[in-house]
Amino acid sequence: MLEVRQLGGADRHRHLAALAALLVDCVEGGASVSFMAGFSQIDAERYFDGIFEDVAAGKRLLLAAFKGSELVGSVQLGMAMPPNQPHRADVAKLLVLRSARGQGMGAHLMQSAEDAARRHGKTLLVLDTVAGGSAEKLYLRLGWNRAGVIPRYAKLPGGAWGDTVIFWKNL
Repeated sequence: MLEVRQLGGADRHRHLAALAALLVDCVEGGASVSFMAGFSQIDAERYFDGIFEDVAAGKRLLLAAFKGSELVGSVQLGMAMPPNQPHRADVAKLLVLRSARGQGMGAHLMQSAEDAARRHGKTLLVLDTVAGGSAEKLYLRLGWNRAGVIPRYAKLPGGAWGDTVIFWKNL
């Protein structure tokens, strides 16, 4: 059974290693999530330490998907917006273990992120993803709107350039 939970500061020590392993697995699998090949467990733990600081400060929501007791996915909502954008949140780092893909976890995490955003009074979500990837297809299936493509936006973990698609969704 799949369960998505919002993580808080008390979850930092319990789930830090699993979140880091999830991120490393995705980067090793070629996911364009800001990091390059050679990204280590220690690097990923440092990254999630910063995320938990943002969570504690109310700047970010961190949702994690569990299959039984195993952490198999996560997604983040950037909640700290400028004063003229209180209605908006940024979706970031939708991650699913490679061994758990194809089972609807990404869709379940995204639905949970949308629900959390609504509970916090957000009515507009935005995100970006690598063009042509499985995430792009997922977002289209979930009713997200494609705003456009930015060529050569970022490098993929192996060093090749990747185009990025910007998406938005009204809640």
